[in-house]
Amino acid sequence: MHQPLAASAEALLLHTLLQLSLIMLAARLAGHLARRLGQPRVVGEIMAGLLLGPSLFGLLAPDLFHWLFRSRDGTALTIMSQIGLIMLMFQVGLEFDFGQLGEGRNRRAVILVTASGMVLPFALGSAWGLASAVPLRSGESLAYPLFLGLALAITAVPVLGRIMMEYALTRTRLGVITIAAAAANDALGWVLLALVSAAASQHLSFAAMAETTGWLLAYGLSSWFLVRRILVLIVRRFDHGTDALPQDLLAILLIIVFSSAMLTSRLGIFAIFGGFMVGVLLHDQADLVEAWKQKAADLVTVFFLPIYFTYTGLRTDLGALDSGVLWSWCGALILLAVVGKFGGCYLAARLAGLPPGDARNIGILMNTRGLMELVVANLGYDLGVIPREVFTMLVLMALVSTLMTAPGLKLWLPASGHRLLAGRDA
Repeated sequence: MHQPLAASAEALLLHTLLQLSLIMLAARLAGHLARRLGQPRVVGEIMAGLLLGPSLFGLLAPDLFHWLFRSRDGTALTIMSQIGLIMLMFQVGLEFDFGQLGEGRNRRAVILVTASGMVLPFALGSAWGLASAVPLRSGESLAYPLFLGLALAITAVPVLGRIMMEYALTRTRLGVITIAAAAANDALGWVLLALVSAAASQHLSFAAMAETTGWLLAYGLSSWFLVRRILVLIVRRFDHGTDALPQDLLAILLIIVFSSAMLTSRLGIFAIFGGFMVGVLLHDQADLVEAWKQKAADLVTVFFLPIYFTYTGLRTDLGALDSGVLWSWCGALILLAVVGKFGGCYLAARLAGLPPGDARNIGILMNTRGLMELVVANLGYDLGVIPREVFTMLVLMALVSTLMTAPGLKLWLPASGHRLLAGRDA
């Protein structure tokens, strides 16, 4: 009885190792190509995920594609992709100097950009959903336009963080305002997603939502005023410099990050936010931040993260858009997404007193969606609310909005007084 089980486990291991090797190879090659074309490496990784899916690989070699990615249980890749996102969000939290939010003008900018970056794209996405409900979904459902509104309102914090690291914006006022607004935007988005998902699955309870919101507030306040002090004491007990990360300290950090991720998952705003929160709590420990970047960051960006992009790419089939009508709907969706996020955040930044150059940069950064909004699309797809064609449109919208980021930064960063630097090669 044990031999067949061991043989099956060994076969699954070999299959998974083959998948991982192909994913990393494709991600590195596509990342290098993206950098040569003036795009952030993460754009190449997103493209690699799409090309390994049914849109290209599955089209050119369907039998090989099915054997490699569909013939065995994909749970291993799914779990590793989620762990990678949690670790990346911890890394993003570490990288940013949130001390700059102590200035009142910066806090006001974060609040206004968060609100406008959520409300306007949500309204436009919901309107697109209402208009497309009958022709694209062949039915009416309130959950459908709400899912579309959320998909347009979400900013891809992991991808945004990666881009900011590459452009050396993590310790600037512009970067801190943007990442704080994006994180607040997404935290609100996760709460709304829980509400919409409950409505779609017929399990909506406003009392339960109020309770969840209360627990989230308690989590945030206790993390900042209590847990942060405990974490600082723990870090300072270890003898470490900018190039040394003791194994015991690394183990403790991982346990804390995973525990925070489990807690936020139970509270309904997804595990990745828990990782981000721990990073924020430790962002001012300069030696720890540098030691993490020297010793652990590369494993996250080289190994774990490409798995996530590939996982979503495997569910995306561009061949689903097989008519001019569908492509017209897709074009309208992309246009509304850009107008809503870029336009809304630009106007909010100007209202907060920021100069036009900074406002444009904030707008183009907040417009970055990467594949994070596909958490919304994946859930809607799994619930049967979002059809396959619309799911594919959302992937294209995410890709186009992310492709716009680098050209926008190269055009507007120098004009607003920021040197156009290439940061650490993520």
